Amino acid sequence: MPFFRVSFLEKLAPVTAIFSTRQGGQSEGPYKSLNLGFHVGDDYAKVLANRRLLAEVSGLPLEKWVAGEQVHGAKVAVVDSGQAGSGAEDPGTSLKGVDGLITADKGVVLAAFFADCVPVYLLDVKRQVIGLVHAGWRGTVKRIAARAVELMNEVFGSRGRDCWAVVGPSIGPCCYEVGPEVEESFKSFSWAGKVLKPGEGGRLHLDLWEATRLTLLDMGLLPERIAVASLCTACHSDIFFSHRGSGGHTGRLGALLGWRLDGE
Repeated sequence: MPFFRVSFLEKLAPVTAIFSTRQGGQSEGPYKSLNLGFHVGDDYAKVLANRRLLAEVSGLPLEKWVAGEQVHGAKVAVVDSGQAGSGAEDPGTSLKGVDGLITADKGVVLAAFFADCVPVYLLDVKRQVIGLVHAGWRGTVKRIAARAVELMNEVFGSRGRDCWAVVGPSIGPCCYEVGPEVEESFKSFSWAGKVLKPGEGGRLHLDLWEATRLTLLDMGLLPERIAVASLCTACHSDIFFSHRGSGGHTGRLGALLGWRLDGE
């Protein structure tokens, strides 16, 4: 089962940070084969088997996963071992209305699921705090990545300049055409011209990678502490699920972030 390791963070602290591919699982049809999303119409037993497979190969136990409901909002939750297992095997137990997670508890694994939206991994090495954000265009407009950093500061004392971040695989500016609603939503940002650019045929393209990077810079993160994967999920349909690339009927990829069991 191939998956990506987020070595940019793993070299800084004893964490395991991964992003799955669509390969190596049991699902069939449009969900072939490592679909991790319960809510997309795939067979529940196969999705659960896929999650168990990923948990085993990554060394991040499924019973420790914590997942939000992912409603394209800006709610970030502080979680600990008391929420371990939330959303892991039953989507009904996922944290309601939550798209971002932060923790200083080494007994939980932060989990989120994607098919074009942006995974944002966060790490404060000094205070040993981690965060994981699910951000589509709506969440980006609502500054959910900034909210996660703010909450890390409010609860754990994290400072932006002490944090590291990775913008994971997601739909790139090459493929993300947007309409007037999205254009209007981004106009209030001083850097709107840097993320909204005309593509072929006059249609606007949105660069969620750059929008996320600029949002994190606004929170005080240093440029050299932000890494962008620059892997477009829509371009690489053999590796990734893509909502836009498939017409909306597809599986979900997983981002996982947790402390290694040997990292005490």
